[in-house]
Amino acid sequence: MIRSRFAVGAGFVGAALLTTALAAPALAEEPRHGGILNFAVGAEPPNYDCHANTSFAFTHPVRPHYNTLLRFVPDNYPEVEGDLAESWEVSEDGLTYTFHLREGVEFHDGSPFTSEDVRATYDRLRDPPDGVVSIRQASYSDIEAIETPDDHTVIFKLSGPNAAMLANFASPWDCIYSAEKLAEDPNFPRQNILGTGPFVFEEHAAGSHWIGKRNENYWDPERPYLDGYRAVFISGAPMVNALSAGEVLAEFRGHSPADADRIMQQLGDDGVRQEGPWACLLSVALNVEKPPFDDVRVRQALSLAIDRWGGAEALSRIALVRDVGGILRPGYDYAASNEELESLPGFGRDVEANRAEARRLLEEAGYSDLSFTFTNRNVPMPYTPVGVFLIDQWRQIGVTVEHEQLETRLYTDKLLGDELEAGLDYACDFMDEPSIQLIKYISADKSAINYTGSIDETLDRLYEEQSRELDVEKRKELIRKFEKHLLTQAYQFPTIWWHRIIVHHDKLKNWHITPSHYLNVDLADVWLAE
Repeated sequence: MIRSRFAVGAGFVGAALLTTALAAPALAEEPRHGGILNFAVGAEPPNYDCHANTSFAFTHPVRPHYNTLLRFVPDNYPEVEGDLAESWEVSEDGLTYTFHLREGVEFHDGSPFTSEDVRATYDRLRDPPDGVVSIRQASYSDIEAIETPDDHTVIFKLSGPNAAMLANFASPWDCIYSAEKLAEDPNFPRQNILGTGPFVFEEHAAGSHWIGKRNENYWDPERPYLDGYRAVFISGAPMVNALSAGEVLAEFRGHSPADADRIMQQLGDDGVRQEGPWACLLSVALNVEKPPFDDVRVRQALSLAIDRWGGAEALSRIALVRDVGGILRPGYDYAASNEELESLPGFGRDVEANRAEARRLLEEAGYSDLSFTFTNRNVPMPYTPVGVFLIDQWRQIGVTVEHEQLETRLYTDKLLGDELEAGLDYACDFMDEPSIQLIKYISADKSAINYTGSIDETLDRLYEEQSRELDVEKRKELIRKFEKHLLTQAYQFPTIWWHRIIVHHDKLKNWHITPSHYLNVDLADVWLAE
């Protein structure tokens, strides 16, 4: 069967996304061409390579320069549609994916796009050359071969069925690169922008802004509607002030409740507020290759010390976090229920009993006076308040912690390096799908985004089993076993799940919130009212 659109994510529970405008509901409007969209980004990309990045600081300014094979339908998450692929076929056994590519597509340097570019891109993703970072390599380990019978057909052969594969082909991180440039230098994308996307790269002024201009040769002659965009690197109170004053029209990551209320109060009828659940989680990552975190008792004690239920209630008033959950987003079909959570280490509601056990474990392990450095990101929301909260929780079991907050590049380098003791890691994904989200927790030699150094064959086996299991209830059972084992070993453990609130000017049209801040940022569909 040939498909041009398809709903992915079996077991997905549609998030109730709320859109509120103080102005009266507007009638459907015809898109207009023209205008420059100014929007805020709270940090800068550490490099230019889609395949090596995980942060909104990358996707928001950089993603508009690229296309992917498939993409999520902007106003109907989690449905997918063709991007560089016009249509596709999936074999009955789920082992062969055939994509029919658009003709007449060009890279921004005028070179033609062909199936070889798709093959080279996915070869780089699944088997990166020495010196190339492919953060999501494990997602593509099932690809056994890639065939290109002609310039506009690409065929993926899988070694086994994979419930997440179609979603992976729509990943916003899978920017399609030029095969010619990759052959010359596999790390070409790290310092260069060359895509087929709706906007051509114009300028990156470090510490200031990023500029893209309309691709006049884009394969869709109607899009993009904008003449260009300017991503302004600004955060915190200055960002709130700039948005309130109209210097920028949006910030696409998310606001705290207080900031959202303040901006809406300033904008009045000119403001639009959209909000809903967020597939994003801050978690504590411990370097298990270094004492004292090589001792499971120490790791368990640090998790037991955290009052997640009380913390969620308090932090939701000041930060963009709200829900207590395990390793999958609360409300998602595959996520643990509250009853199931409360039976897991660190999620019981008797805080004093948890902390008494934490103190006992530290004393037994010989670390009753434990101290360490906690590495955090200097992004105000929600990293700072969650980091401060955690340090206070650990203080209550006698642990002394130095709070180290670094800008994004240094923070990322610290997580990837050998010097990390403990850090506030983020698990943010482009959609709800266990095979995508659980990759962070499998063994570090199999997952480039496991920063703990942990090697655990049990987790690897359970991950593999759940990824092959197509029966929803059986898959849930395997995921619960995975989650219980992970939280008992406590290499990494959840804090509180995020809640997404976006406020933008009513002048910005046809932008739709999703549970991921990595989606709907290519800007191909948005337009500006006069």
